[in-house]
Amino acid sequence: MNEPRPNALAVADSVATALADPQPWAAEPPGSGLVWPQSLWAGAAGIALLHIERARSGHGAPATAHAWLEVAASGALTAAPNANLFFGAPALAFATYAAAGTSGRYRRVLERLDDAVTSLTCTRLADAHARIDRGERPEMREFDLIRGLTGLGAYHLSRHPEHPVTRDVLSYLVRLTEPLPAGGELPPWWTTVAPNGEPSSDYPHGHGNLGMSHGIASVLALLSLAVLRNVGVAGAKEAIERICAWTDTWRQHDDAGAWWPGTVTIEQAREQRIDPSQRPRPSWCYGISGTARAQQLAGMALADERRQQSAEEAMLATLRNPAQVDRLPECGLCHGMAGLLHSAWRMAADARTPDLGDELPKLAARLVPQISHSAPQPGLLEGVAGAALALHALGTGAVVSSWDTVLLLA
Repeated sequence: MNEPRPNALAVADSVATALADPQPWAAEPPGSGLVWPQSLWAGAAGIALLHIERARSGHGAPATAHAWLEVAASGALTAAPNANLFFGAPALAFATYAAAGTSGRYRRVLERLDDAVTSLTCTRLADAHARIDRGERPEMREFDLIRGLTGLGAYHLSRHPEHPVTRDVLSYLVRLTEPLPAGGELPPWWTTVAPNGEPSSDYPHGHGNLGMSHGIASVLALLSLAVLRNVGVAGAKEAIERICAWTDTWRQHDDAGAWWPGTVTIEQAREQRIDPSQRPRPSWCYGISGTARAQQLAGMALADERRQQSAEEAMLATLRNPAQVDRLPECGLCHGMAGLLHSAWRMAADARTPDLGDELPKLAARLVPQISHSAPQPGLLEGVAGAALALHALGTGAVVSSWDTVLLLA
């Protein structure tokens, strides 16, 4: 386990204190603002995770966590086909389960939410298998973490790893990596859409996505976590190897160490070349914060020490390169410094050398002023609640509620 850092905890406490009262948020009619309460991305459900983690770790009041959870549950709850880990019934189910832990609280609510999420997942799985049966390529929203089955699978693996629906999702992800009948040289997860998830004349042949938020890194991470927890399904390790073989093709090297592109176009695939200028910033969503952690988990799942070590070395080289770290001026988990800090913290806990842990205080020192100078965005993925959670983990040396399952970092 990582060493506790009291200074980081003090900053996390101050952010949580500023976000303790949910009443200003509750006063807004559900859906009248930019986000819905049941959103993990930027809504009350995401902010609730901060107070849930604090309460469960003994650093906050359970009543505050409950108050935020009540706001998250306000308004009409959707389990429509567009519901996902970050929005609707799955998002509220994740936050509620994080609050309950093993206490037995919220049991009846969780049972109803589980039924809704399981039904949604089964519907999405049926559609995905039908698409594969037709030999068609997927859209990102079918399988990705933010909107797709990988996100739903992350919830099921955390909530009930032995449930049949959990194994069904994992089996689908294995099938996702198996060649299509007319797939050619492109991988079977090559999508039909642009990186924004929509069809575009700029991407007439779609693209390959390596990111954690919308790409194959999340599939790699979830399958690897399942294997590490002995919840693997038939073919899981072979699927991990297929993904790794493709990502190895696109592994790049420069003066700042190894890196992976966020996306690959058809032209790049044909030329087998990525321009060095396309190195993504080291964020969680598309950069090394997500891709290196996925590679580290894959190395651990396959007992491949070389892969694990190379992933850790890639992250360490980035952390020691000020020009790369400077590319994250925001504080958030998705695009900013908090995502780099928390990914490095998770990687350091599993690393084969202590060097990664030595860099964590420097990242925290960068994150703290970013929080104080941030625009007033309180949410989880792009706001100060997520940044406070990263500092809380660093400060206490632990994550109690498994909140970072939504990032597939653990």
